[in-house]
Amino acid sequence: MKRQCIKIPKKKGESARRVLLDFEILDNSLKIGSDEIFLYLPLSREPLSHELADLPAEAELSEFDFEAQEKKPTPGDLLGYNPAYELIGDIALLEDPDLDSQKASRIAEALLLTQPNIKTVVKPLTPVIGEFRVREFEVIAGEPRTETVHREYGCRYKVDLSRAYFTPRLSTERSRILSWVKEGDTVVDMFAGVGPYSILLAKSNRPSKVVAIDKNPDAVHYLKENISLNSAKNIDAIEGDAREEAKRFAGTADHVIMNLPHNAHEFLDSAVLLTKPGGVIHYYGITPEDDLYESSVELIRKAAEKAGRKIEILEKRVVRSYAPHQYNICIEARII
Repeated sequence: MKRQCIKIPKKKGESARRVLLDFEILDNSLKIGSDEIFLYLPLSREPLSHELADLPAEAELSEFDFEAQEKKPTPGDLLGYNPAYELIGDIALLEDPDLDSQKASRIAEALLLTQPNIKTVVKPLTPVIGEFRVREFEVIAGEPRTETVHREYGCRYKVDLSRAYFTPRLSTERSRILSWVKEGDTVVDMFAGVGPYSILLAKSNRPSKVVAIDKNPDAVHYLKENISLNSAKNIDAIEGDAREEAKRFAGTADHVIMNLPHNAHEFLDSAVLLTKPGGVIHYYGITPEDDLYESSVELIRKAAEKAGRKIEILEKRVVRSYAPHQYNICIEARII
């Protein structure tokens, strides 16, 4: 099958392969191709610019007709169905909190037997709760821990799932926000967590400054570790209430990221205060299917009018399904 790939001289092939593995964009379902001079490394997606920059200078994007790898057993082969789980680093998070112990143990055993990249299997004991948005977990099998390092778009995020909220489900959304940011911009991430938005933006070298704020001291602890882990130079990591910190950075932001979908509306006055004329608020919410955007747009409009400003809606989109008849949405609003 013909797929996009990295074409690389054989003598540089191993270093290129390691880079692609680190970025998790080497397609292991296909055999690496070769001819007399070059290796052809199959890609699972198109690389971002900073990922291409980490490859050897001889690397180039190309296409090649690949052969499929021999199929290995899957959890579905052992169980007779495909279990629902979320992979965060080397931890598999079972998505059904109502699983009984026996069924959870069978799923965990199948995952550990067939997925060598999984070292721990956990299930949530609570929903996301409290002002710090955390959950309690039970380790079902594997190594007894909830801390891991998750890789995404060439960045590494160390996180303890029981101490700071993190989901890989927004990886595509984080990459989409990157496309909005221009060189020299200032970005304020009002609810930064362990840094998945802030660090990806900073590593792109587009923004001149990223201000990453979170109230959870554990999240900020990991945020600071991740800044160092990713050699991100232009981030200020701040432990504090986004409302109070907005007063310090008033009128400085070209982009304000409001990824707190259940409660972001409570912080709209502060987001408007942060945004310079012409800046953009990236507002996330959880909304019902019969009112995806209108009520949220009105909340943004009222917050702007309170500050004597106006809005221009640039984009509205569904990010993902959240629950039956409820959706995680994003609205991009320019504050004039």
